Amino acid sequence: MKFRVERDALADAVAWTARSLPARPAVPVLGGVLLDVTDNTLTVSGFDYEVSTQVEVEVHAAIAGRALVSGRLLAEISRALPPHPVDVAVDGPKVTISCGSARFTLPLMPVEDYPTLPTMPTTAGVVDSATFATAVAQVAIAAGRDDTLPMLTGVRLEIEGDELRLAATDRYRLAVRELPWKPEQNELSAQVLIPARTLSESAKTLTTGSEITLALAGGGAGEGMIGFAGPARRTTTRLLDAEFPKYRSLFPTEWSATADIPVPALLEAVKRVALVADRGTPVRLDFSEGMLSLTAGGDDEGRAEEQVEVQFSGEPLTIAFNPTFLQDGLTAVHAGMARMSFTTPSKPSVITAVDGDGTVDFRYLIMPVRLPG
Repeated sequence: MKFRVERDALADAVAWTARSLPARPAVPVLGGVLLDVTDNTLTVSGFDYEVSTQVEVEVHAAIAGRALVSGRLLAEISRALPPHPVDVAVDGPKVTISCGSARFTLPLMPVEDYPTLPTMPTTAGVVDSATFATAVAQVAIAAGRDDTLPMLTGVRLEIEGDELRLAATDRYRLAVRELPWKPEQNELSAQVLIPARTLSESAKTLTTGSEITLALAGGGAGEGMIGFAGPARRTTTRLLDAEFPKYRSLFPTEWSATADIPVPALLEAVKRVALVADRGTPVRLDFSEGMLSLTAGGDDEGRAEEQVEVQFSGEPLTIAFNPTFLQDGLTAVHAGMARMSFTTPSKPSVITAVDGDGTVDFRYLIMPVRLPG
């Protein structure tokens, strides 16, 4: 195997592939990236039996062949190379990387021991890449991080005709986003649970083109795998075999009070008053006509207070939230003005966008924290 490639193209391809490699691979070959040259195309692949990544790069003066090398090391080397074309060649049990005056020699890993990469599932449809990346980012913040509760570490993807719905929850908050897409079949219906971290990485890094292709095995039933593809890049991941909570009934249908709040002002106020709050200590919100008072801390650890002008409708209300969860929801709504809707101080509140710049089809439900006494 031998080829010449542009330095930036190689560094970008290897970095993208190596990002999904396991930090502690079960077997050494799973820490490698597979370099496969055919004609004038280099395919860089990674696979750990859960997630597969593949990216194609145009190369020159190529001699076909395959080589398996340490992914982390190759990513570090290619990123550090000088800005010149890179020559890569296999020489016996080693691969040589030459770029300008720099030269590296790496040992090859046994390519025959490398597992066969999964094939891309059947195309289900396409979605605008920027819209999808935004939607995933809005929802994934609410996913849990406790691996002992796998049903909470994923993002539920629901397909109903020409609409996609994403949902995630960690039991303390719930984020739901709806967005349009173009399915291959108008009557397509599917529900799958995707690992949140993998979905977030895929959505962020497949935005080089205008659309992302979604692919499901078994004609939409999922069957354990989903694929995402953009220009010259594709990734697959195993789905979570767990039942996502029945979340739709959690959203109240009637409200006793609402508050329209300037998002930047409230975000800054929450950040400031939370400085005196110990980890896990809530921020108290007192709503009255035209005004929101925020309080955190106490006499022993310090106390902070601040006021923000709001448009409040309903009886005066006192409620408390985890400050981080509240900030996440306000940030994700992507609006200059957000509406907080309430039933009672002990039941969930919902944050949505008010102004035209916000995402009107995004809802963020947040559980209140019980105040002492």
